[in-house]
Amino acid sequence: MILVPVKLLSDAKLRLSAILTPQERIDLARAMCTDVLQALASWTKRPPVAVVTTDSFARDLAAQFNFDVIADDNAGETNAIAMATAACKARGCNSTLVIPADIPLVDSAELQKIVDAAPQSGALLVPDAAGRGTNAAFRSPADLFPLRFGNDSFLPHLAAAKTTGLPCVVLQLPSIARDADRPEDLYELAAASGDRQSQRLVRSWNLAARKQVEDAVAQR
Repeated sequence: MILVPVKLLSDAKLRLSAILTPQERIDLARAMCTDVLQALASWTKRPPVAVVTTDSFARDLAAQFNFDVIADDNAGETNAIAMATAACKARGCNSTLVIPADIPLVDSAELQKIVDAAPQSGALLVPDAAGRGTNAAFRSPADLFPLRFGNDSFLPHLAAAKTTGLPCVVLQLPSIARDADRPEDLYELAAASGDRQSQRLVRSWNLAARKQVEDAVAQR
């Protein structure tokens, strides 16, 4: 089962508050969520998908793609994935693959690489570009070890996976590694090849020109 946790999008991307308005942050979070679910929908050999959320936009989007929805309790991504993992075990799922909703350049080819490289029993982790966060986590059995997300989750996840004594594969996948948490991430997203919904949105803001104006005002 693929699990896509989506917290309330009205509270998303607070770390971008210095460069984006509240509505822009919501629009960006919705665009990235759309890009991720579209990439999953285009993956023809994918396992079943469940969106873990209580956000109305994410629920409606999941319905459009005929994805399942597992309601969370808005207590954070870590708790949401724990609840969803328990639900997967109850349904008899042998494995889980957690994919965040804010990696807008993810593509089906790299998702397939995860499935192809994943051990039958064990774990597979994909770090973010900085090597600090976890942008994909496969576990077999589904509850092999608990996932605890945050800014520096990769090394704790790697350590937890190794303590199980089962194989742990680490994959470097460029499209999955790219997220959007810092202003510089937005510039990179706009400059990257492609025409995803989130890319069109960020390009329409012309953030470079906006920054020049802000810098000029600050220097007065």
